[in-house]
Amino acid sequence: MAEIVHVGGGPLAEDDVVAVARRGARVEFAPGCLDGPVAASRRIVEDLAASDRPAYGVSTGFGALATQHIPTERRVQLQQSLIRSHAAGSGKEVEREVVRAMMLLRLATMATGRTGVRPVVAETYAALLNAGLTPIVHEYGSLGCSGDLAPLAHCALAVMGEGWVRDGAGERRPSAEAMAAAGITPVVFAEKEGLALINGTDGMLGMLTLACHDLAGLLTTADVVAAMSVEALMGTHHAFASDLMALRPQLGQQDAAANMRAMLADSPLIASHQVPDCPIVQDAYSLRCAPQVAGAGRDTLAHARLVASRERAAAIDNPVVAPDGRVESNGNFHGAPVGYVLDFLAIAVADLASISERRTDRFMDTKRSNGLPPFLAGDPGVDSGHMILQYMQAGVVAELKRLAVPASVDSIPSSAMQEDHVSLGWHAARKLRRALDGLARVLAGEALTAARALDLRDHPPAAGTAAVRDRIRAEVAGPGPDRFLAPEIEAVVELVRSGELVRAAEAAVGPLA
Repeated sequence: MAEIVHVGGGPLAEDDVVAVARRGARVEFAPGCLDGPVAASRRIVEDLAASDRPAYGVSTGFGALATQHIPTERRVQLQQSLIRSHAAGSGKEVEREVVRAMMLLRLATMATGRTGVRPVVAETYAALLNAGLTPIVHEYGSLGCSGDLAPLAHCALAVMGEGWVRDGAGERRPSAEAMAAAGITPVVFAEKEGLALINGTDGMLGMLTLACHDLAGLLTTADVVAAMSVEALMGTHHAFASDLMALRPQLGQQDAAANMRAMLADSPLIASHQVPDCPIVQDAYSLRCAPQVAGAGRDTLAHARLVASRERAAAIDNPVVAPDGRVESNGNFHGAPVGYVLDFLAIAVADLASISERRTDRFMDTKRSNGLPPFLAGDPGVDSGHMILQYMQAGVVAELKRLAVPASVDSIPSSAMQEDHVSLGWHAARKLRRALDGLARVLAGEALTAARALDLRDHPPAAGTAAVRDRIRAEVAGPGPDRFLAPEIEAVVELVRSGELVRAAEAAVGPLA
């Protein structure tokens, strides 16, 4: 049975956005949505358009041209011109999942009845999503204020039957041609409708929502992989004890420590060196403080998810049709709330990757690896082992530190100084997507290295870590002479991204947080 996401019956959940963006879920309207609030708000806009009172975006120009009166006979052209001129993006194409998430979120705002669009506009957006037609949107064009203007305008342009889309097979086609093939009629926008389709934070919010989903999985993966490293480096699990975690009531670190305890439970390898004359008094910070760092990332994610849920419950437009029927200008399109948490997440991602790389580096050095061969090489000197894998991680971490520099503290005035402070939330979202890709690669490098180290030890690992090691071994051979390493890294990157390493761990130890 096809997956269905309903709009117009309340705020979208995170998984609703993921379902439509990635899994191709079908979009349907909640009963009474179009005939009720959507149609009612449209009547308000039409009454305003028929009156003598100037109304921004209905009978006036836009931005710094808001004082220009537009006569009735030119208002369709006003909306068309707005979309054509604002569809001014440049650069590489934005990912299909981002565009679909953006369209869904704008559609959800239309369905609140606060934008004043006709039902046919909402229906056409839903039709494009359901037909798998994805407008081509470019990377540059949004300043994250007055909405994600250029990205949303490219979507609206496609609904007009202009511009370009990718069809369900990924082929680039003229929008009018693709819509005709799908039996969808382009829309001629009436008063206010063009403006209503571009005044939202939907692009940055869509990317935030997808990022929250992805980071949740990577955080659990980080706990799993950190446990493998602790074990393979002859560390201890004592520092992760629940009573020690309770002394510092940070919820995220408690969850991370619980994951690591589950992974290391009853480890023969740890037991083999837990003896009175063990020379290791306490582990290095990258091992001992793993729950604290990953836990802080979890708490940051919890805050970001709260902000994202509030934004998905919002009805953002300018002007907006208020519940009492007023049509008022406002500043709710400013992306500061979303931009801040996007930047906050990029900081957490960079630090999580940094501590992962530090654990990997310990495996390379015989002074710190507690008996492992240099660089985990099969024949040190002839073989280099994982030496350059750590270089790869270091290069990624260096990039992530640059990506952690906040975008939301910057602002470049636009529209003849009418829009004199912007959020750059779109930019924060774009760099976070790159950062999450980097984090997956760093964690994959640590997982591949820790698995190799576990194979080189004389005692077997715990059930949880053994299960993850075995899942990696299903894709990548164990220790031996040097091999072409890049494909092996990419194979484990895919295991990280897909959640396979976590599923392997949970099959052995039960659900992880």
